[in-house]
Amino acid sequence: MPAKSLPALVEWTLQEARLGQPRLSGPGKDADPLLVLTEAALERYGLPVALTEEERLAGRLPEGHKVIKQLARADWKLTKRGLGPWARIYRPATGSERACVQLCIPSWHALDSRHWGNAAQLPPADLARVLGVYASRVMTPRGSTAVTGLELMTVLHPPTRASEPGADGRRHSEHNPGSLGKDPVDCAPCEAPDGHPILANLPRFHVRGPAEKLFEEAYDWVRPMTDAECTLRHLVGLDVNMAFAAGANGLIVGLGAPTHVTNPVFDPKLPGSWLVDLSHVDLSRVKVGKEWVELDGDLLPSPFTPKGERPEGLAWYATPTVAYAVELGYEVRPLEAYVRYDNGRYLDGWYQRLRDAYLATMADLGVHADMAPTDFLAAMDGYKSRDPQLAIVAAAIKATVKGGLGKLRERPRGEGWRPGQPWRALSRPTWRPDIRAAVISRTRINLHRKIVKHAAFTGQYPVAILSDCVVYAADGTSPLDFLPYREDKPLPGGFKLGINPGLVKHEGTQTVLWGEEVRERFNAPELNLARYIKDGTVTDVDNGE
Repeated sequence: MPAKSLPALVEWTLQEARLGQPRLSGPGKDADPLLVLTEAALERYGLPVALTEEERLAGRLPEGHKVIKQLARADWKLTKRGLGPWARIYRPATGSERACVQLCIPSWHALDSRHWGNAAQLPPADLARVLGVYASRVMTPRGSTAVTGLELMTVLHPPTRASEPGADGRRHSEHNPGSLGKDPVDCAPCEAPDGHPILANLPRFHVRGPAEKLFEEAYDWVRPMTDAECTLRHLVGLDVNMAFAAGANGLIVGLGAPTHVTNPVFDPKLPGSWLVDLSHVDLSRVKVGKEWVELDGDLLPSPFTPKGERPEGLAWYATPTVAYAVELGYEVRPLEAYVRYDNGRYLDGWYQRLRDAYLATMADLGVHADMAPTDFLAAMDGYKSRDPQLAIVAAAIKATVKGGLGKLRERPRGEGWRPGQPWRALSRPTWRPDIRAAVISRTRINLHRKIVKHAAFTGQYPVAILSDCVVYAADGTSPLDFLPYREDKPLPGGFKLGINPGLVKHEGTQTVLWGEEVRERFNAPELNLARYIKDGTVTDVDNGE
């Protein structure tokens, strides 16, 4: 490496190394080069191997640092993020030519261990393999897995494209159909998180209820076990593979601003938020397909609330939730709604890219699509140890899904933030809490539909659900001890073992006695056992998240 300074390294990267990645969509741009700086490289270029506590909290080096001055003298600029764990160094674009290099600095905690495991401690060649596989299958990382997940949406659907040539033969920039556009849109008041400027006129300390606030979240539900379930020996957890990605697949979401309507006729194909009373939906008698079936409604969570409690009156719901009430055989009469007439399947390409990345990585780890159930369970047993580096990639892909969707409703961070202060995320077109709510709504409904199908056919009900994990009491330790497979064929519409998004894998098995013991030990009868079913370790119920 001939470059002896950071500015020289940036020049070398762009002029000689010519790193980067081809665009993922026609109207998009090629990916900028990414340089991962090892500790040796940091020392070579006059950068600290680790940030001080003050620098870590600020997320960057101070503006007066000598390397930042070197960059400025060479006419290189830094984004508002500054010189931190993920830094972008650029010169303003001239025409179609971009001059931009991104840095990733693992020893500054660029690679969060929650999502990247021990990647930051890997030798350079191994880390290059991990990030290289991720880049080729997902995209070049642009920051955290959450930032990359959100960027992937934009990369696949850029806000603008080049027009057809005009009379003078020139092209101009125009809106790219199917994208979110280049300007942010306001959310509906019910979709706004607490602290949003649109809620500034609410009384201080006012707590919005279901009739004022859209609250589409993942399940956190548990119930006491029945006497019959207590006679069984085990609790078996099922986990839905990439559940939120599956929830995004084929989902129609709003692309533009909402339109407020009163007394609307519900349209399951129209994305939006609906104010409707669903308290009349009785889970003891529902439609499954075209047939009405009788169920024990007390053993089922409500599909309409994250805690599984039956609604008590009017509440705001995303379109998939209201559509499910209709599917169960009940009439709905919304009082008002915020609907989005400009809509489309914005997340389809995003889902397909992440699905293909995940399936290819799991296949490399010996877990293939369309395996027989017993073969699949065997392949999943210890798959991470077959190639720990690829296991890191698989975990990062899953984190990219969840993090990207979470970024759609990013909240201000830091203890110093107060309502009324700038909320930078609101300035980007991808701040869309309505899209996040629709995906979570559909994901929760997808799981409930499987639970109802399973209950109607087997008479078995879940005892706990946490997000995409559902726990059943069973006599055996394997999912095959209670899932109704016949000649390797699952119950249509029920749980199916497999690696594809939306199918399920074995999350873990514990004994019924374990469940009763931990609830008694922590004096927590409502302890959600789905949170601990994987390895049975319960250390502090207050910090279970």
